[in-house]
Amino acid sequence: MKKLLSILLLCLPAFYTFAQEIAYQNQRFELRNVKASLETLGGKPVLKVERDLEALPFDVNNLSKTVDEPTYVKLKGVDFENGVIDVKVLSRIQNPSPFENAQGFIGVALRISERDSAYESIYLRPKAGSSDNQFARNHTVQYYSYPNYKFDKLRNEPNGSYETYADIGLDEWIDMRIEVAGNKATLYINGQKRPSFIIEKMKGSTTHGEVALWVDIGTIGYFKDLKIIKQ
Repeated sequence: MKKLLSILLLCLPAFYTFAQEIAYQNQRFELRNVKASLETLGGKPVLKVERDLEALPFDVNNLSKTVDEPTYVKLKGVDFENGVIDVKVLSRIQNPSPFENAQGFIGVALRISERDSAYESIYLRPKAGSSDNQFARNHTVQYYSYPNYKFDKLRNEPNGSYETYADIGLDEWIDMRIEVAGNKATLYINGQKRPSFIIEKMKGSTTHGEVALWVDIGTIGYFKDLKIIKQ
């Protein structure tokens, strides 16, 4: 029996899932309120992530309480304080979607505390990036700090400094490079020389923690090429 088990383990593919974990490109992730699988996109293996509505229900009449939540795959074995997080993301909208205003919400959570009780996040709304409505375009990129500063609260902050526009769209690979130094975070999109988004002072209390790949309601999210450089 032991010999047979050893043979079966050797036959497992390079990426696999056990319980609430998934492995991809020599990295292991814990699932938090999401479903995840390995897919092939453009002929290359990618990590697919969708919010699990059974694990964490969504209420369209109570957005502030049921979005911007810990809905991510969390990288194991990394304690991140300052440095660079670089990842390529692509999002599509589920069909049918549980939320008619879904924007392809996808991004990164960082400095995640124990038990997922607090973290910082920068995410994208790619559908908004290609909108012909300027108000919608202004909300293409979002910062929030869980649990006290979600999008709706930050939208009331003066100067609109926690959201901005970026030239991005659905169903296209987008490179997110986040540079973190103390309370400041800077986002570079698609290798641009100048930043697309600058957060002068993050709102959260965590100073270090884990890193995760984040999605929200109505989104099919794909991720690849995650790189972390700690400083």
